Amino acid sequence: MIDRSEAPEYYFNYIDLVPPGDICALIDSQRRQVDDLLRSVADERSRFRYAPDKWSIREVLGHVNDAERLFTFRAYWFARGFDAPLPSFDQTIAAQHAGADERPWLTHVEEFHAIRSSTLDLFRYLPPDAWRRTGIASGYSFTVRALAHIVVGHVIHHVTILKQRYGV
Repeated sequence: MIDRSEAPEYYFNYIDLVPPGDICALIDSQRRQVDDLLRSVADERSRFRYAPDKWSIREVLGHVNDAERLFTFRAYWFARGFDAPLPSFDQTIAAQHAGADERPWLTHVEEFHAIRSSTLDLFRYLPPDAWRRTGIASGYSFTVRALAHIVVGHVIHHVTILKQRYGV
């Protein structure tokens, strides 16, 4: 269980979704499950928006991929002992400049798989003392351990939205 002092309270919206268990095993099993789910979406269906002002399925996955890169970079930075604070991330700006709807759907799915494989390798091979290291991002303190849980919880959050609102 992650202590409430290991990340800002907002991120417990994701952390609290993570089931108990070995976080690396969860990252790996989630990679396979989400990959299967995403591959079930047809290319044309991936352009679907459940409301005019909402992201397409492609944009949702693009956001998931961007966020995973961000969270794992933060974990890498802190785990390796860097102490310079990291800046904030504005998901709206990132989505506006990603061109997600111009790319084939399968490239997003393959990107998820590749990013998740890299994420798994980062966390799988961390030295034991690295998990408790902390750093500042967006003006808040995070542990590496909390960031690993945020990665998993963030995907759970968005997969739930894809199922409930997008009919995936």
